[in-house]
Amino acid sequence: MLTIGDLSRRTGVKIPTIRYYEQMGLIAAAERSEGNQRRYTREERDRLSFIRHARDLGLTIEAIRELIELSAHPEQPCAEADRIAAEQLLAVREKIEKLKRLESELERITTHCHGDQVKDCYVIQALANHDLCEHEH
Repeated sequence: MLTIGDLSRRTGVKIPTIRYYEQMGLIAAAERSEGNQRRYTREERDRLSFIRHARDLGLTIEAIRELIELSAHPEQPCAEADRIAAEQLLAVREKIEKLKRLESELERITTHCHGDQVKDCYVIQALANHDLCEHEH
């Protein structure tokens, strides 16, 4: 059995986040010791590691909840898990495209700045006037 501090150190998940996941029902409420200290099992540690990895990949709490539910039925097809991962991949690709547009625009406005004073600074002018931007972002 692990204390909440041990669980936090072993999984890299902060204590308040562990409590939050308990409240959300993503991990079972911990058993309590005689001194009312939370005690966690290896299964709960594994579940928390699963959740942390999923969060690192950007999955939402609801998607994680669905995946946890799916993992309770190992004999079922994995089409739903694949769908959840594919949706996240699409969302990540959309974010990458947006970041590329932002990068391009920031590069453009920083290279157009040739003023020596703020009053002539293209960066300031572009931020003040969205019409100076080349692309929607």
